[in-house]
Amino acid sequence: MSESGIARKVDRLGRVVLPVEIRRSLGIEVGDLINVSVDGQRVVMRKVSSGCTFCDSPDQLREFADRLICEACVTRLTEGRPLT
Repeated sequence: MSESGIARKVDRLGRVVLPVEIRRSLGIEVGDLINVSVDGQRVVMRKVSSGCTFCDSPDQLREFADRLICEACVTRLTEGRPLT
């Protein structure tokens, strides 16, 4: 997708429809939570994750670079072991 993206109108309730192409490419399903924030003059939308970025574990999570990583994966990464 280009920098210009896909244009959508904001309705009178402030809603914007995410195009199906974007939802599919990001794995966004009906009912998923989306975090909406502002970065300068940009509106940023991110799918809310409840598990580790690498293994999807919900246990012992810490945040790094706006991502959730569990302690087990942190240990594997620091030891140079594969994340499988």
